[in-house]
Amino acid sequence: MSTALPLNKHALNKHALKKRAPLRPGRVLLHVFLVSMSLAWLAPLLWAIYAALRPYAETSEKGYVSWPDKLTFDNFTNAFTQSDMTHYFGNTMLIAVPAVLVTLFLSSMVAFYVSRFDFRVNLFLLLLFTAGNLLPQQVIITPLYRLYLLVDLPGITMSGKLYDSALGLVLIHVAFQSGFCAFVLANYMKMLPHELTEAALVDGASVWRLYWQIVLPLCKPAMAALGTLLSIWIYNDFFWALVLISTGENMPITSALNNLSGQYFTDPNLIAAGALLTAVPTLIVYFVLQRQFVSGLTLGANKG
Repeated sequence: MSTALPLNKHALNKHALKKRAPLRPGRVLLHVFLVSMSLAWLAPLLWAIYAALRPYAETSEKGYVSWPDKLTFDNFTNAFTQSDMTHYFGNTMLIAVPAVLVTLFLSSMVAFYVSRFDFRVNLFLLLLFTAGNLLPQQVIITPLYRLYLLVDLPGITMSGKLYDSALGLVLIHVAFQSGFCAFVLANYMKMLPHELTEAALVDGASVWRLYWQIVLPLCKPAMAALGTLLSIWIYNDFFWALVLISTGENMPITSALNNLSGQYFTDPNLIAAGALLTAVPTLIVYFVLQRQFVSGLTLGANKG
């Protein structure tokens, strides 16, 4: 018996090798297509890295499509210092972190209500939150701009108004992102067994404890995936900051690249280096939450 097992394993492995599917032309074409598409998506990034590593004097003399004589990190150093990125990174964190946390908190409460309790307005309430994502930002920018100018917040914001303040950007991001998050979390919470909440209610748990200690901990994968997406979306926002912020010192990092453009001359290599530097925090967020992000995106893939 002890000698039969290794022989059987060897025979199975040999049989599996013989049964391996042959290399077909269709499979080769599929891999060629996937590699080509990957290179096409990576081409702009690789080109930006190549341009950022070359001095502008060499590029202007030989052109961008040429072999470099010198590669240096001077453009990255100059872009970081000239644009005062440390200050603008702080502005962005002041906007992105509260916006992500408040959005997840409020949307999870809405999702908990519409998914765990049976009321007539459940579906209507969820549709109302989701419908906000269907409204283009450009449609409401004029009335929203005038509203921000009319709202006075003396002592709360440096400008004394909702306009030209980090609080204004936080509120608009929460308003626009809550609908999508509530829709995703509501569908995820519907997958949770109702026996959990029913048993907690029988034991005398309050609604808040039911939400905070039972349902919300089970939603960590979905919350992590949404947190990653929200961080990237809010961090990369340029439209709302451009319209609702007028003071240069209050701008987020996406607007700091304007400091690298001169009135009469613009260094494209320097701007490429600055754009790459601004992308570093989003990469850090993704790699830190990569496992939770992927698990959150594949929820329900194996159901049934």
